[in-house]
Amino acid sequence: MSDFRQQALDYHEFPVPGKTAVCLTKPAETSMDLALAYSPGVAEPVREIAANPDNAYRYTAKGNTVAVISNGTAILGLGNLGPLASKPVMEGKALLFKHFANIDATDIEVKHRTPEEFINTVEAIADTFGGINLEDIKAPECFEIEKALIERCNVPVFHDDQHGTAIVTTAGMINALEIQGKKIDEAIFVCMGAGAAAIACMTMLVKCGVQRENVYMLDRKGVIHTRRDDINEYKALFANNTDKRTLQDVIKGADAFLGLSGPDVLSAEDIALMADNPVVFACSNPDPEIKPEVAHEARQDLIMGTGRSDYPNQVNNVLCFPFIFRGALDVRASKINDEMKVAAVYAIAELAREAVPASVLAAYPGVTELKFGPEYVIPKPMDPRLLPNVARAVAQAAIDSGVAAITSLPENYLS
Repeated sequence: MSDFRQQALDYHEFPVPGKTAVCLTKPAETSMDLALAYSPGVAEPVREIAANPDNAYRYTAKGNTVAVISNGTAILGLGNLGPLASKPVMEGKALLFKHFANIDATDIEVKHRTPEEFINTVEAIADTFGGINLEDIKAPECFEIEKALIERCNVPVFHDDQHGTAIVTTAGMINALEIQGKKIDEAIFVCMGAGAAAIACMTMLVKCGVQRENVYMLDRKGVIHTRRDDINEYKALFANNTDKRTLQDVIKGADAFLGLSGPDVLSAEDIALMADNPVVFACSNPDPEIKPEVAHEARQDLIMGTGRSDYPNQVNNVLCFPFIFRGALDVRASKINDEMKVAAVYAIAELAREAVPASVLAAYPGVTELKFGPEYVIPKPMDPRLLPNVARAVAQAAIDSGVAAITSLPENYLS
């Protein structure tokens, strides 16, 4: 691990500090180039945009830009380390936007005293960009922040820790439940964790067929139930009218477990209590709620997913957020709504059912076959088909739901 730590530090420092840079898209070699790029030529697009703000999409890079914005209050699994400490993560997000969807992303770290100050700051700069990706903001403030910014901004706002996680998790769960012979509207779910990602995941699963009364959510104090008076309005959405109070109470007979909490909170004895053919997504990073080796030793009929790349079925947000924004930007969507999110869920789920091309296998040394089944319920991040499939589904959903300024997809869109 010490060797890996040094590799990570060297990666970020050399040959130049950081992971992103600015490149030019126009020539700047002659005096005429400079006259067109700046004074006096730049005055012409200024006038056009002043006359019609939509012309910013014609004459500037706005339509292919995303701001990746954080206050550093929930950095990965490291906690509240402040805005500046979040910068490597935000730069990493910008790298992923560019690599996977050719979107130019700018990281912005905001220091503030109240959520309202953060909201006002982001609202004030939002028109610079084609979209806003919120990142690493702690619950419950993240809910208030995202809701306010969606209402105030004219460009799509998306908190990836909530919705990106939810979309990929739901896609994987849909496939895993089907493989296990379970109906999503009958499955009993246990969700360990009640933060932003957990609430968003269960909300998305409900939109895709899970019955809310079949969901048992737990926080540090145990099962969230209707007689508790110490829960916020977001946890209250999943307060179950039940006498069950502990993980052991609710895990008995459960069909699916979703962990978004911390390491080693689920034991082999707990898994043994689950129904036949269970599904366990233990997504705490870097250490899951239960180690896959322990889980599989306890249950041979298990489908297991984690947040890690060194095990099958990695639940990874990169399967979603670059392509959600690609589709939203390309039809100039004013928001990323539920219809677009659900379209992304099913596009990701369906891709895992298709034959995997050799180019994908080549990206994963030692992997000779990927076939829809217990060890392949979610596509791999390096699958190039994610871009056209997910972006197209999202763009079409934006058009169909009436939030797109461009109302028809270009012919052979992203083919």
